[in-house]
Amino acid sequence: MLHLARSFVATQASAEEVVQDTWLAVIQGIDDFEGRSTVRTWVYRILINTAKKRGLRESRTVPWSSMFTEDDGRPTVDPTLFRGADDEYPGGWVSFPPPWTTTEDEVLAGEVRARLRDAIDTLPERQRTVVTLRDVLGHTATEVCEMLAISEGNQRVLLHRGRAAARARLAPYLEVTGHG
Repeated sequence: MLHLARSFVATQASAEEVVQDTWLAVIQGIDDFEGRSTVRTWVYRILINTAKKRGLRESRTVPWSSMFTEDDGRPTVDPTLFRGADDEYPGGWVSFPPPWTTTEDEVLAGEVRARLRDAIDTLPERQRTVVTLRDVLGHTATEVCEMLAISEGNQRVLLHRGRAAARARLAPYLEVTGHG
């Protein structure tokens, strides 16, 4: 819950308060729970609404990334990163990240996680929410669609664009450190 709340607010402390407020709202509203969804989905819906309200209240500036439309006509991912149509696996990634097996890599993992968190934080709100729910918290596509009240197609597009943007933002760092 903390990871998801953090995707809507500016600080870890605010995210912690959102989670507390969510649990208070759950306790206060449990008698009104109608069972039209799972308790988990209901709680996450409360969390999302609470976090959105807090994020709006806290925002004092407009992020530079939000000044541009999400779809500017360019491909989301550089087409040269994919295998060609005549390849054995057309459309697949040309390369995958190498496995991290050394102690040095384990030490660097914390730094990579911090860079990844920064990359996720720069995503537009809807992409950030879907990527956090799917890739950080491990929810299924169906659960995410229910929680956010969006279609499967919209969830797929937001997830793809969010992952692509995060990967693009991490690529220069991973190349410099030898992980790309």
